This record gives sequence, C-alpha cells and structure tokens, in this order.
Amino acid sequence: MKPRWREFVPPPECPVFEPSLEEFADPLGYIAKIRPIAEKSGICKIRPPPDWQPPFAVEVDNFRFTPRIQRLNELEAETRVKLNYLDRIAKFWEIQASSLKIPNIERRSLDLFSLAKIVTDEGGFEAVCKERHWARVAQKLGYPPGKNIGSLLRSHYERIVYPFELFQSGASLPVHDEIDREYKPHSIPLRQSVPPSKMSSYGRRANRLKPEPEPTEEDIEKNPELKKLQIYGAGPKMMGLGLVPRDKTRKKDIPPPPPNLIVKEDVDDDDKNHIDDPNDSGDEPCTKMTMRLRRNLSNPQFVDSFVCRMCGRGDEDEKLLLCDGCEDNYHTFCLIPPLSDPPKGNWRCPKCIAECKKPTEVFGFEQATREYTLQSFGEMADTFKADYFNMPVHMVPTELVEREFWRLVSSIEEDVTVEYGADIHSKEFGSGFPVNNGKRHLSDEEEEYARSGWNLNVMPVLEQSVLCHINADISGMKVPWLYVGMVFSAFCWHIEDHWSYSINYLHWGEPKTWYGVPSSSAEKLEEVMKKLTPELFEFQPDLLHQLVTIMNPNILMSHGVPVVRTNQCAGEFVITFPRAYHSGFNQGYNFAEAVNFCTADWLPTGRSCIEHYRWLRRYCVFSHEELTCKMAACPEKLDLNLAAATHREMFIIVQEERKLRKSLLERGIKEAEREAFELLPDDERQCDKCKTTCFLSALACSNCQERLVCLYHSQDLCSCPSEKLYLRYRYTLDELLAMLHRLKVRAESFDSWANRVKEALEQEEGNKIDIKDLEVLKGEAADKKFPNNELLQRLNTVLADIHKCESSSTELLSNSESRRMSLEELRTLVDTMQNLPCVMKQLEEVQAVLQKIEVFDARAQALDSPIPAAAEIQALLEEGASLPVVAPACELLSGLQEQGRWLGEVRRTLGPEGSEVTLDVLRNLMESGCNVPQSVSVETAMAELQELLTIAERWEEKAQICLEDRQKHHLSTLEAIVNEAQLIPVQLPNILSLQACLSRARAWVTDLEEIQNGEHYPCLDDLEGLVAIGRDLPVNMEELKQLELQVASAHSWREKASKTFLKKNSQHSLLEVLCPCVEKSKKREENSLGTEEDSDVNVLGLTAQDLRDPGAIVMAFKEGERQEKEALLRLHTLLQNVCVCNGPPRPLLHLCHLCKDWFHGGCVPFPALLGSLETNLTKPLCWWDWNTRFLCPRCQRSRRPRLETILALLVALQKLPVRLPEGEALQCLTERAINWQGRAKQALDTPEVQRALERLQQAKSTEATECKKTKSTDPHTGTHWSQAHILFVTIKCL
Repeated sequence: MKPRWREFVPPPECPVFEPSLEEFADPLGYIAKIRPIAEKSGICKIRPPPDWQPPFAVEVDNFRFTPRIQRLNELEAETRVKLNYLDRIAKFWEIQASSLKIPNIERRSLDLFSLAKIVTDEGGFEAVCKERHWARVAQKLGYPPGKNIGSLLRSHYERIVYPFELFQSGASLPVHDEIDREYKPHSIPLRQSVPPSKMSSYGRRANRLKPEPEPTEEDIEKNPELKKLQIYGAGPKMMGLGLVPRDKTRKKDIPPPPPNLIVKEDVDDDDKNHIDDPNDSGDEPCTKMTMRLRRNLSNPQFVDSFVCRMCGRGDEDEKLLLCDGCEDNYHTFCLIPPLSDPPKGNWRCPKCIAECKKPTEVFGFEQATREYTLQSFGEMADTFKADYFNMPVHMVPTELVEREFWRLVSSIEEDVTVEYGADIHSKEFGSGFPVNNGKRHLSDEEEEYARSGWNLNVMPVLEQSVLCHINADISGMKVPWLYVGMVFSAFCWHIEDHWSYSINYLHWGEPKTWYGVPSSSAEKLEEVMKKLTPELFEFQPDLLHQLVTIMNPNILMSHGVPVVRTNQCAGEFVITFPRAYHSGFNQGYNFAEAVNFCTADWLPTGRSCIEHYRWLRRYCVFSHEELTCKMAACPEKLDLNLAAATHREMFIIVQEERKLRKSLLERGIKEAEREAFELLPDDERQCDKCKTTCFLSALACSNCQERLVCLYHSQDLCSCPSEKLYLRYRYTLDELLAMLHRLKVRAESFDSWANRVKEALEQEEGNKIDIKDLEVLKGEAADKKFPNNELLQRLNTVLADIHKCESSSTELLSNSESRRMSLEELRTLVDTMQNLPCVMKQLEEVQAVLQKIEVFDARAQALDSPIPAAAEIQALLEEGASLPVVAPACELLSGLQEQGRWLGEVRRTLGPEGSEVTLDVLRNLMESGCNVPQSVSVETAMAELQELLTIAERWEEKAQICLEDRQKHHLSTLEAIVNEAQLIPVQLPNILSLQACLSRARAWVTDLEEIQNGEHYPCLDDLEGLVAIGRDLPVNMEELKQLELQVASAHSWREKASKTFLKKNSQHSLLEVLCPCVEKSKKREENSLGTEEDSDVNVLGLTAQDLRDPGAIVMAFKEGERQEKEALLRLHTLLQNVCVCNGPPRPLLHLCHLCKDWFHGGCVPFPALLGSLETNLTKPLCWWDWNTRFLCPRCQRSRRPRLETILALLVALQKLPVRLPEGEALQCLTERAINWQGRAKQALDTPEVQRALERLQQAKSTEATECKKTKSTDPHTGTHWSQAHILFVTIKCL
C-alpha cells in the first residue's frame, strides 16, 4: 500500500545577509542594495552585526493577551476540503437520523472525499460499475492489488457516498432554488478573528473518526430486526449503516415486503400521547409514518393536503410519507432512489436534505476564552512541547518539528490544537523595542535603539519610506503587531496588505520557520491552490487574503511553484518582498514583532494591488491615490528617488483619471462638486461595487445619496437618468497637472546640478575653479536632498582630497607633524594637488621640499662605497633627521651604520682578545645578523658564524649522546671525543660535563685498585659505594660488573643468614642478634625496657672504620661476651621485676630462664608444655616430659638454629671475596657455641651426673607403672611430684 504520508522534504534555503556596521546604518538603503538578489526568493534573512542587541522593552508583568485557537488539520487546504466534505456527508446522515461511521480498510480509515472524487473523475458510479474500474479506483487510493478491495470500495460507496451524491446533484428536488453564491468579503479590521463558538469543542471531528465495527453475519442472523431491515433509499436507515450480511449479494430488483410485515418503532416525544384509530385494521402495516398520515382523516382540509410533491397526486395514501422537517408529502415510489418500505424514525425529504449543499461557513480562527500572561503562556507552551516530543524543549531538533508539523496538518485522524497570540497591537500592549513616547525615561542605550532605523516603530516612517506620508496609525502596517507563539502555531500562506514589504524581528525564544514564494510565482501559487482545492475558493474567492489556509510546500513545488525556507533565530530579521507569498510556523515558545514598510520601488506594485483588490471587491487599507497625491503636493520634501518614482506614478494616475472623466462627459454627466475625500470616513467613500476607497473622484446620484461608485463602475451606480448623476472630485485636472509639473521639476533639478558638477570636476590646467565653487555645489545637493549617487560621491571625494591636501601641506611646511611624511607620500601629495580641479596655493612650496629631498637622496646614493667611514655616515644621518620628510637614503645610511656595528662585534667576539664564546653568543650574533641589511661582508661573516655554530652543535650532540644512560662508551672513546672537542674555540656545556665524568671515572678506578690491593678483603659498604658511583657514570667499565656480582652474592648470604636467625617481623637486625647482648643487659640494670632500635655501630661499640678491621671485631666480640656473663650474674642478685606491664603480681606467673623476671600468663606467649614431636600424645605426660624452659620476649630475640646449619653458612661465607660484619660475628658465635659444647660433654661424663641420670631413669619407669595401675590418680599431684621436683632441681643445680 502506498503510504498516505510522504516524508517532508525541506525546500532550499533562502538568501541570508550579514551587513557590516556601515551597511547596517542605512536600513532602507541596504534593503534596496540586496533587493535584486533577495527578491528572486520572495523572502530573505538578515543577521544584524553582533553588537546590535536591542533590549526587550515590553512590561512583562502587565502584558496580557488572548490567543487564537488553531486546529492543525483545518489549516491545510486539501485536508480542510476533506473535513468539509465529511461535515456535509455527516450532516446528511444526521438529518436521516443516522450517524456517520467511517469504515476501515487495510487498517486505516477510508478517505471518502478522495473516493468520491476519483469515482467522479472516472465517470460516476454507474460508469465505474459498468466498466468494472473499481480495482483502478483502489489503486488510485493507494491500496495494494489482489485483495478484492475494489469490491469493498464499491460496497462502501454505494451505501455511504452514493445516496449523498444523488442528492448533491439535485436529481430528486422538485423545485430548483437558486443558491445565492455572492461572496461578501471580510473587512480589514477582522482579518482572522472569529468569536468562539459556544457549541463546538476543540475535538469536534474526533468522534466520527472512531471506527465502529460493522455487524457480523452471526449478529444479523440472531437479530430479527437487523435481518428484516433492507432499505435502499433516502431514509433513516440507509445502507451506510452496514446492516446487510457481507456474504449475501444484493439484487437490483427487491420485491416489496409482505403486507403483514410489522416493524417495531421507537415512539418519540411527539407521539407519546398519540391514540390509535379503532378503525385501523390490525393486519395493515402500521409504521410511525402511516399513523401520522391517518390520525386526522376526519379533517377535510387535512385530507386535501395529502398530495405528493413529486407527482402531484394524492392516491395511494398508504405510501405517502410525511417529512419531519417541512411536513411535505412524498410517495415512496416517487423518491430517487425509491423506497421499498416506509422508513423507521424521523425522515427528511430531498428538499430538506438539500441543506447539506449550502455553502460552508467562512473559515476563521476562534478566539480562546482564557487570558494569558507571558509567563503562563510560556509554561503552557513548554509543557505541551515537552510532553508531545517526550524530551526537553531545547533538545528537540528543528527538522523533527518541521516533519511532524506537516504530518499533522495533513492528517484527518489526528486532531491537534494549539494556541497562537497573533496580531497583538503594540500601541496597546507596548512594543518589544524601546519607544521614546514619553511614558518612561529611557537610558542612553535605549535612546540609541529607539532612534535606530531597524526599530520596527521607526522603519515605516523613515524619510525614504512611502508610509511616512500617511497620517493615520494603521495597525499592522505603520504600527507593529506582536506575536507570541508556541510549537506548531502557524501563519498561513498570504501576502501583505497592498502587497507591501514586511519585516519581522524575533526578540527571543525558539526559532520560527518560514516558507516563501517570489512575486513572479504568486499567480502560479494561486492557480495551484485553486486547482487542488476549488471547493474552498468557490464561496471564498479571497481566501488567501484571510491568512487561514496553508498548503504543503512539497505539493506546491511538485506543481512548479518555487519555494524557499529558513529558520529565523532570536535576534534575526526576516523580510518579505512585495506580493511574495509566505507562511510558516513556530518551533516553540517565542516572541516576535512585525510591521510593513513601502519604498519608492513599491509604488507601481501598490497600484497593481489596487486593481487586483478592485477585481476581488476587497476593501483597501488606505487609498493609493490619496497617498500619491499627498506626496505630489509637497515635492520639495521628497527624496529624489521617491520624487522620480512619484512622478512616474502620478503621470499614470493623471492619464487614467483624464480618460475616466472624459467618458463621463461623453455620457452627458456634466454636474460636479469638489469633495475633500480625506476628511470622510473610509466607509462613506467606498465604491458600492468594488469596495475601493475613492479619493480623486467618485460618481454619485442625487436620488441615491447613500451610494457612490468609482469611475470604473459608473454604469453600476443606479438606474436613475444621467441628469441625476454628478461627479465628486478632489482636484481638477489642471491642479493634477500642476502637481505633476512640480514633481517633474523636482525630479529634473538633479540633471542641471549634475551637469554643473561634471563641468567643474573636469577642468584642465589653466581653467581651474576656486574651492568655494565646489562647496556651493555640495551645499545645493544637501539643500535639495539629492540622493546619494555616484556623482555626489565623486564630488565629496574631491572635496575631501582638497581638505586633506591643505592640511598635509600646512603641517609639512610648518614642520609641525607628529609623524614625518615619506618621500612616496610627498610625491603622491604633489601629484594629487596637481590633478585637483581647483587652484592649490601651497603647491609651489611643496614642490620645493620635494626637490630638496631628491638632492639629499642623490648624495647618499653616491656614498655607497664598500666600507664608508662611520663619521661620514653619521653626518648624513643627522642632516636627514633635520629634513621635514623621511628620505629613503636615511634608511640606507642606517643600514650601513648597523652593518659596521655588527661586523665590529663579530670581530671582537671571535678575535683573540674576546671572552669565552658560547653557543648562545653565536646564536645571538646570527639572529642579529639576520636583521642587519645584507651585504657581501655581512654574508661572509654570517657564513663563518654558521659553519662554526654547526660544528659546535655537532660536537654538543655527540657529547649529549655519550652522557645519556641508554648507551655507555669505553673510557678511551670518551677521552678521544673530549680531546678533539677542545680544539673548537667555543665553550660547549656537554663537552665540559663529559670531561667531568671522565675525571670521576678515573678516580673510581683508582679507588677500586686501592681497595682490591689491601691486606684484607674489602668491606661490603665500600663495594656498595663504588657500585653506586659507577652506575651513575656514563662510562662502560668492566670492573663494575664484577663488583655488582660480588655485592649481590654478599646480599644473598646476608639474606639467608637473616632467614636463619631472625624471627618474622623482628625489630632486631642480624648483627644485633649475633652479637652478645651487652647494652641490653646494662639497660636492664638501669630499669630500662630497651625498646629503642640500636644501630650496628652501637652493638659492639665500634666505629665504621673499626668494623673494617677483623681483629677489632673479634676483640670487641670477646669483650661483649665477658660483659654479658657478668651482667647475667648481676641480674640474679637484683630484685626481680614483674612483667612488662609493671602490674602487681597475680596467679599463673612465668619465670624467665635467663633474666629470672616473672611475667603474667596473659602478657607473654604461653610456654610450650609438650616435649618432642615423637612423644605419644595418648599417654599422660610426666613432669620430666614438660618443656618448661621459658624465655621472655626480651631475652629470646632470635631463632636458635642447629649448629650444622650455622656451619653451612660459614662455609658459604668463606667463598665470598667480601667482608661482612655479620660474618665476623657469626664466626665468633660459632666458636663460642663449640666451646660450650665441649665443656657440656665433659660435665656429663662425670660420675655424679651419670648416677643422677640413672636415678632419674628409674623414677620415670616407676611413675609410668603406677600410672597404668591407677588411672584415676592425678599424675601431677601427690608425693610423686614433690620427690621428682626435688630430683630435677638437684640435677639442674649440678
């Protein structure tokens, strides 16, 4: 199926102009400048300069207005035609006591208007049925083929449209009454306003667009009423109601119903009191109509009225129908088409139904009943748009709003209503521009905009505007109108009154979309709209003047009408040209202001508009003749262009008036009287025929005083004899000719002045005039208000040149110029003075100055030797400075002086007596040399400097590469680079840095050799320092890699030793753990907790230098061991402390095995009670199985590895070529452990210890036996505990 709605294609954009500030200063002049381009499009857009931003002057709090209501689908011409057709056909069925329900085909409503139009174009219902063209009708309606849609269309047409079309044709009307189709045009003040209807609502067409499902076959079979009703004529129940089963075929010849058919009826209020005649037979069909016909048979007058209006007979009264509208009688068989049965309910005759053919009421916008402020209207508008598009108003694209607008105006189903505050009088509500009307004080900025020609209150009354000669304030033309819009609110296709210009300014808000058609295609647009919608123009010929009809631009463009568009944003102007049709809509909430204006080029167009109005019989806003004559009466006040245009216009008007008055004389009308038409109200001087406002003349009748006509319709005044007719005139023909002559003089005064100006400006040497003569010509142009033309601009240019030459000559000769003139300016001044058309008195003195400068210039050029003396150059420079003009030779001399100064600086810098040369010095010399005027000497010096700079930068780059860490070079390579770079006479920073690195590298090698050649292995700290220094040097040294390996192996050994001895998260270093706890013991004696972390230096009391001596370390370790023993012995004699928390003693205390201090069980880790892992945990433990040896956290600082593990560490230590303090301490600790082990073996081998061990073994055996016998006895209590404890203490003491 072809879609009903095609995607809207935007027309091309109209021209957009952006004037400069100078162009913007003359509004009408700029519009005249762009007219040749913009007039081809009909409309154009002007963007003011960015600085032009007038303040918004409306008093927002007091601004209240009542908008108009716009139903979008009633705006579009074709859609309105369809809606009007639906209104008429709905009224037809309503008169027939039926309601119109539009059927659905292919899920969309059937377009009844298009269906009727296509069937009519195909030849009518009978022709389409005979030719079987219903499939073609379906195809033209856009339905897909092959679905038997043609049959459905025929069925719907025959049931709904065909009866209406029959009565539209008037075939069944007995009397053909003439319908008065004379159209009465609207008056101008009304324009679009229509008072709100009390009966209508915003959605008055929405109800009929809700489709009602037709009865199915099953419904018809079940309902006897539906099954009996088969009526095929005009009546209350037509076939449009869909009461026939879809599977039953209807026959053309329907037999009459049986005489005993009784149709049930709904008796209305008029028949509630009706009493049946007792003589009526019960077997006779008794419908409502037949009962109404027979209820008063006893009245002879009533019986005589039983006559059919079609055939004029009164027989067969049982088939006579009485119309409920006009109470006329009709035979059922006389109707077209005939009725087989009397209808049920109310029935209307064909004459009453013909009311549907009456002309449609004149369409106009209704006024809303609510009054808005700007704030309330804006809230309503923004809410409507946001809800409609379901997004914030500022995020809705303009393209989306445009497509949706044209979709809505073309839709019959969707009934969207908006409101538009249009044609609001600015004089009553206040203009958006500042106005100097004395009502309030204006600021300086507002005063400026109040005087601006682009202020819409000022533009119509500018001096170049024609409307300034109209005294009355014409609202909308001379006085701006205001427009407050919301989304979709539209202004329809129209042209301005009197085909004038219009200008619209958008003060603020969302954009306004415009469409325009050029004046050359205005008649084409009217033809297209009349062709597509003739029904609208039939009863409303000036429909396009009412601003109530719109048509899709795509439709117009498809018929050859050129259309352009634009989006007018806030702060932009849109101008429409004479007779350019334009329309558009608002994108959202905005505030605009518009007014008309007329320029001189409009006068012929305005006269053509009056002729068009005369043909349309449309009222005029003002009299074109009156306006022209008013300008002609005062030609001296007119702009020259306006005077010339008025002369041409006045000439045509006078010729036409002479011809019309001559025709009256030929008719014998000789009576005349003068009439001041401008003093009469417009309605008293309007032509009774064409409604034109008369001014120059009118024809009146002494018998018909209330009427008058223009001379174009002198035959249409009345039927009175010509002796009763007389002419009412404003001016005689002689007076008109006199006004025409004054206009001609005014227009031709320019020619005389132009000839004198040309003669004055073309004077040659010897015939030159005085300056005062030119001033007189300029003053004459200003007095007579000549237009700004090319000749006047040339005269002004010459006078400006004269004044400029006089001023420059005076300053030159008095030597009082703030800026000295150049030689070229002096020569230009002399040439200008010689070419001026007037005598210049100072010319000879200026020429003498020029000759002096030329002589000085020649002397300076002769001085240009290879190396001029500095003193000679300075003398010439001083002489040139005293001249009143800057001589070109002074620049040459200054250049020579700068060259000598720069070359001397180069020689001093590169000479043997110069200071150190750096790269910055060379670059500065090069930069200053570029600014010195070039010569052979300068170029040679620049080449030498460039070569030296290039070599220096190359060596700097090499040194930079060597200094980077990415690539290290050998020491010999770097030494060669430094030695070569020292030959360059430039101080290079990178070379100096590389030389310093080489010195540090040599010192590093020396230090390494001293450490390696010592009597002991080097210490780890020394090697780490060398590695850190070596890594920072940009030199590749093989020894560094060996040192790094040695340091890494030493760190690896230290890490293994730390893991062996140190506990996890220990606060002690490895050296502290390995050395005797000398300092800790002293602090314990001094009641210090010793929580501070001590360094390795303080462990053995040695300095960093002493740690490098192995003998000093061994001696310090022995001394620390001795002091540790003595400190432990002293601890046993001191008063023991209780716990680290310094709290009072409480049960469950632990005794440290080493320091003999007591500790709370909750403050320290609980001592291990279990023995070795091999102990059988299923057996009760004896006291000798307990591991009760407890060391406090201060005494047990490290792990206690096995001696075999320590010996493995010592073996690894012997392989290291590095000395570590921890290694020395581990050796001493190992030696101390081995000595203790020897002494312990000797003690265990004594006889006393052997006997004690045997007794202990016996006690263990006895205890184990007793535990097996008495399991309930606690092994930890009783006498066994006391004996065993005594034995253990004894062993310990041993």
